[in-house]
Amino acid sequence: MASPGGAALQRHASVAVLRAAEATGNLSAGKAVHAQTVRAAHFDVVLHNHLIAFYAKCGGLGLALAHQVFDAMPSRNPVSGNLLMSGYASSGRHGDALALLRAADFSLNQYVLSTAVSATAHVRSYDMGRQCHGHAVKSGLAEHHYVCNALLHMYCQCAHVEDAVKVFEGVSGFNAFAFNSMINGFLDKGKFDCSVSVVRSMVGEVEQWDHVLYVAVLGHCASTKELLLGRQVHAQALKRRLELSVYVGSALVDMYGKCECACDAHSAFEVLPEKNVVSWTAVMTAYTQNEMFEEALQLFLDLKMEGVQPNEFTYAVALNSCAGLAALKNGNALSASAMKTGHWGALSVCNALINMYAKSGNINNAWRVFLYMTWRDVVSWNLIIIGYAHHGLAREAMSVFHDMLFAEEAPSYVTFVGVLSACAQLGLVDEGLYYLNIMMKEMGIKPGREHYTCMVGLLCRDGRLDEAEHFILNNYIGTDVVAWKSLLGSCQVYKNYGLGHRVAEQILHLKPNDVGTYVMLSNMYAKANRWDGVVKVRKLMRERGVRKEPGVSWIQAGSEVQVFTSDDKNHQLINQITRKLRALIDQIKVIGYVPNFGVVLHDVEDEQKEEHLMYHSEKMALAFGLIHSPEGATIRIMKNLKICDDCHVAMKLISLVTRRRIVVRDTVRFHCIEDGVCSCDDHW
Repeated sequence: MASPGGAALQRHASVAVLRAAEATGNLSAGKAVHAQTVRAAHFDVVLHNHLIAFYAKCGGLGLALAHQVFDAMPSRNPVSGNLLMSGYASSGRHGDALALLRAADFSLNQYVLSTAVSATAHVRSYDMGRQCHGHAVKSGLAEHHYVCNALLHMYCQCAHVEDAVKVFEGVSGFNAFAFNSMINGFLDKGKFDCSVSVVRSMVGEVEQWDHVLYVAVLGHCASTKELLLGRQVHAQALKRRLELSVYVGSALVDMYGKCECACDAHSAFEVLPEKNVVSWTAVMTAYTQNEMFEEALQLFLDLKMEGVQPNEFTYAVALNSCAGLAALKNGNALSASAMKTGHWGALSVCNALINMYAKSGNINNAWRVFLYMTWRDVVSWNLIIIGYAHHGLAREAMSVFHDMLFAEEAPSYVTFVGVLSACAQLGLVDEGLYYLNIMMKEMGIKPGREHYTCMVGLLCRDGRLDEAEHFILNNYIGTDVVAWKSLLGSCQVYKNYGLGHRVAEQILHLKPNDVGTYVMLSNMYAKANRWDGVVKVRKLMRERGVRKEPGVSWIQAGSEVQVFTSDDKNHQLINQITRKLRALIDQIKVIGYVPNFGVVLHDVEDEQKEEHLMYHSEKMALAFGLIHSPEGATIRIMKNLKICDDCHVAMKLISLVTRRRIVVRDTVRFHCIEDGVCSCDDHW
């Protein structure tokens, strides 16, 4: 039998070997120590705990061995259980950690309890969390900082913020983690007023703030868009030189970005002495949120030049910037880079890929990414449903929605925007009313302006224009210009010009400078041969100083993006484009194309009107695409305004004579045109 002194030396040597094995990841060396421990006649709880700690950090097989050591121990202390539970938790096996707690034959100290409560937070087990809380109260550990902070986090994660408030009110003294937990808990549940009250209660403790609290308060400012408070917090951070902390600096960048101050976000980024991938991603996000997509992509290139390795979130931001530009080739390049660096399968990257492909007009690739994903969240489902809806593939959108329900993924507010949009395309009035009035309420989702606007579109699509007008007025969306414009567009489609004039007056009352309404009103007068009305519209525009924003379209050719502005004849290839346009128009006139002079607001002769129509930006981009793309390739065009009636008709006919698929993304939706048919079915 070993002497006490010899056992201590043996333990010391074994622990040293285990630490060295852990540093090098040498599982065999750890097993050798384990074998020697088994052969020893003397049981040493400390050495066994070190073995558990070593195996637990090895993950996978190591965790199984750690559990074997734990089971073989004739007696255990709280450290034994805490080490094994922590190992399971750090490996994401929170259920196994809780199973160990249920079978615990060791006393529970504050560390074991905090680990257990954290595990219940991860699995959203409110009942188990309550039981842990009860045990903490009985054992007098509920006020310990570790346990208290874990309870706050658990209740917030389990959507029981009112219980978190009770725990928070019992916190004695200033606890930075407790304040942080409460702010984030309120923000996650959208309870901004409650978050404000917590922030105010912290103001008197400003000298005790550390970088964690600055990050939390700046997160509050970002979520609530409280720019003034954010600037005040920034000033406090400057006084304490904490703005140079990469954590606080990144939070400042995020706050300014969400408050629509991209320049200030970049300034906060520039002063950071050390820029890591988090700060680079934060400033890219700020640019993307403010629709400065090209600048965001340039920052991605700068990041690579600086030798900083992008993570999954950096790739996601860059891909979302490509989505904003509909830059399919850049998106494909980023996809390849993400695959090469091992980030392609990450949830955030896959979601961004779906978004990029859907907004770049390649919904088939978006669907392929969706099918590849081994795990999807509600964002994944929403992106593919809305992507299908925007591409006019309403049946596919509804099919995915039913798959979502079958997969037991709870739909969100955004999901039903896509579903109701798909119902509108299919004319499913009864189904749309069911989703709006019954299913959404059963799921606790309060209908919003977007849902009601979709219902207006649904009623309009079915030709029930008077019902649509009553729906707008009865659901308190009478100030929603988008809803009225949806009705106005349908008045034009169904030639209900009387209602159309009344709706146009309502829109111009709400938004006197809305150019699109003047254009549609002029179109309706022209289609009714009311040329006096057309003249009246032009006169009204002149009196109000309303000018039609020039149409701008762009198309990617190779690595460059070509931009075209309506009536701009200064492009370097204008002669080539003009010849192509004249040839195309001559071809489509043979099969029925008649220029629609009603969309021309200029008071000029018909010959000049026809030339003006020919040089619309989307027609110029189309001609360029036909010239500079391989035979049979899809033409993808982006436009800053809604595609005009004349260009829409012309493109459908051009798709016939050229046998090309044409995809146009305007401010309303995608127009996927093939063989003379558009996915919008002439309703948009």
